[in-house]
Amino acid sequence: MSPIEADATCEDINWTRIKNDVNGNPRFVCDFTDLEGFTLRFHNRQHFTVPQRYAMAVRAANQLGGRKYHTKSFGGGIVFQAYEGQLADLAKRVRAILERGAA
Repeated sequence: MSPIEADATCEDINWTRIKNDVNGNPRFVCDFTDLEGFTLRFHNRQHFTVPQRYAMAVRAANQLGGRKYHTKSFGGGIVFQAYEGQLADLAKRVRAILERGAA
């Protein structure tokens, strides 16, 4: 059985539901480009390489409990332990960190 169970979308982020962690908590993964702030995504993108942009997104996500997620089926992702009702708030908080430049 595939680890991907269901998909959820909030705003413009595509969250993919994956298997629960060892404690039974739900986990969702998204592509790091979905979490980049508007400024980085459209205005300053040419100043950074893809690995640099990924590292900035991971650092911002780490502040909120996000971790790197690399599998054959999903490369360059960030995984969060969260319930479906928390995803929109979580996305806004990560974007705020990236747009402040605190990543």
